[in-house]
Amino acid sequence: MSYLDNIRTFVRVYELGSMSAAGRDLRISPAVTSSRISQLEMHLGVRLFQRTTRSLAPTEQGKSFYRGASDILEAVEAAEAQITDITENLRGALYVAAPLGVGRRLIAPQAPEFLAQYPEVSLRLRLTDRNVDLTTEGLDLAFFLGQPEDSNLRIRKIADVERVLCAAPAYIAARGKPSDGQALVSDAHECLSLRFPGATEFQWRLSTPEGPKRFRVTGRYESDDGDVLTDWALAGHGIAMKPVFEIAEHLASGALVPVAEKTPPEPIQMACLFTHRRGQDPKTRLFMEFMVERIAKAVQMGAKQVPVK
Repeated sequence: MSYLDNIRTFVRVYELGSMSAAGRDLRISPAVTSSRISQLEMHLGVRLFQRTTRSLAPTEQGKSFYRGASDILEAVEAAEAQITDITENLRGALYVAAPLGVGRRLIAPQAPEFLAQYPEVSLRLRLTDRNVDLTTEGLDLAFFLGQPEDSNLRIRKIADVERVLCAAPAYIAARGKPSDGQALVSDAHECLSLRFPGATEFQWRLSTPEGPKRFRVTGRYESDDGDVLTDWALAGHGIAMKPVFEIAEHLASGALVPVAEKTPPEPIQMACLFTHRRGQDPKTRLFMEFMVERIAKAVQMGAKQVPVK
């Protein structure tokens, strides 16, 4: 086992605070993770972590070594990136997460073009509308809509995505068409909510003449899958808040109709998240650049096709 592999393992254990989490991130077994740390400690002649059955904490020597080890890894990865950029000899697996709508409509259709350019790169695309944890789930890159919770990650903004409140003509015929957020709430419309385990009350943030305002909406239909909400809206079961690019075809055909147009939803940020170290990996960086350009164009085209007032 190389000394550099041992250093890389130490850095991930230090950053994640867990042998098992570091092993998942590096895609090695807990036994290998522990062995690498032990080898490094034996080589240095010091204890880098204080271990108990329930906790793991860096020693003073470990804290000091981490600073130098991080600099070493960044220098090595930067050098590797320069060489790879010159030869374009990219290889290995890319682990990428995205919301269902973004992944199905924007990433999956474009991915074959990238993989055709780099035949030794493989893509592991995980689609979910829940929030993901890059480090514990071993992800290289995560696309998302909204604001990230972890401020320690690097963010690459892609676009501000227009959203719309919409319903099927059948729903409007049966329940009426709310003109604004207040009508949406006071008339107790059936609102379709994107929710996850542990979520509390649900609110929609809408633009009003007085500025952004939150409206507490209600409804019997909830799901953690945004495409399910679209299907329910198309079937006339309620009002959904959707990114325009996801439902542009339904708005254009009239299958879904904008509602509460006096108080439209605020645009939502689309961006991608990555750690500093993952961002140094050439295949991660090139995949991100490839997708950012194409996604931004696709989002803009969707907004132009169906103007939202």
